[in-house]
Amino acid sequence: MSWKINLIKKIFSKKISARIIFLGPKRFVQYFIAQKIFRINSNVPWPVHWSSTVTHPNNIKKKSQLPFLGHHFGCYIQANNGIHIGYNLRYGPNVHIVSASHDLNDYEKHTKGKPIIIGDNCWIGAGAIILPEVELGNHIIVAAGSVVTKSFKENNVLIAGIPAKIVKELESYSGKFNGIEK
Repeated sequence: MSWKINLIKKIFSKKISARIIFLGPKRFVQYFIAQKIFRINSNVPWPVHWSSTVTHPNNIKKKSQLPFLGHHFGCYIQANNGIHIGYNLRYGPNVHIVSASHDLNDYEKHTKGKPIIIGDNCWIGAGAIILPEVELGNHIIVAAGSVVTKSFKENNVLIAGIPAKIVKELESYSGKFNGIEK
């Protein structure tokens, strides 16, 4: 396996090599065809699944290169007002992160507001929705199918429901932090 990784590193730049190694060559080719040839999400500089949508990618600020927002199927990432992501975010398929609502008096306009902020070591379950101006603290797990309508600045909690509320307190995160043991 290491000879394949070395070959990929020799052929492609460091940035692209990291993406191929992370996704695997087969998935990288699928993303490359969708984004570069068919121009689906072509404005996004990282791999995005063909069934996902990422708007305003320049308003997304991440502390690390990973995760690639939108690489799972069915995701909708709208960053009109910005999205700030901490280290070690995990998320499932069909996640929606929406940073701006439509103006109630003119549906063609979006409202201005604060960016969505997601702390370090967070996990957003499949089908969860995060709405505008939400702030999540560190080590927050959003249960699958939840709708987060308000901020949870506490650390180490599990939130669930529609609308989401705290259902359980968690111990401090003890896993790898951006690839480095804490």
